[in-house]
Amino acid sequence: MKITAVIVAGGKGTRMGANKNKVFLELAGKEVIFHTMYAFERNDRIDEIVMVTGKNDITQCEDIIKRYGFYKIKSVIEGGKTRQKSVLNGLKVADGDIVLIHDGARALVNDEEIDSVIDDCIEFGAAAAGVPCKDTLKSIDDDGFIQSTVDRDKTYMIQTPQAFKRETILKMHQIAESDNFTATDDCMIAERYGLKIKISEGSYDNIKLTTPEDMIIGERILRKRVKINEDRAGI
Repeated sequence: MKITAVIVAGGKGTRMGANKNKVFLELAGKEVIFHTMYAFERNDRIDEIVMVTGKNDITQCEDIIKRYGFYKIKSVIEGGKTRQKSVLNGLKVADGDIVLIHDGARALVNDEEIDSVIDDCIEFGAAAAGVPCKDTLKSIDDDGFIQSTVDRDKTYMIQTPQAFKRETILKMHQIAESDNFTATDDCMIAERYGLKIKISEGSYDNIKLTTPEDMIIGERILRKRVKINEDRAGI
């Protein structure tokens, strides 16, 4: 069974206050997208990687791939005007029986999360990393007043990677495009067309780097991981 990771890296960096794609900002001395690529490159179960990015960012992605010798990255292709269209472009060139769709700005994903969604996808047909909501959640009315309290025990924050059988999610994306249906993630498309998705164990460290504050948190998480690895090695 061949497994492909489709990494979508077309962010504009607007909320980051950057004048370039946020995945090229520095995180712990290397580009954000380096950390994302490396997480999938080093995972033994990933056979190939497809990078999807903006037309003007393809060359920079290719430079990073060459600089660090990433050999699993099959291609770097141009995305679309939306994330949804970019994912569709990536699915069309992916060769895997299973695809993991991942946001390039989630640079702190680890082996445990990748392996978990793969295992659950194989067993249940589709899976997405997620973590239980910690906060009390409220639904509101049109005027901004609290209407009710959401059952926190049944509410999860969904992350990526999200894993599907390639042929299934490709067909659903194509139908969604024909229906002019717009979704915020790939699970939303799968839900619309009746696919059940298993929640896999995610991590609160697997944040999406969106604002300058996220970059500070990301640096701390990486430093913590380095310290843990040094302690384990007796350094």
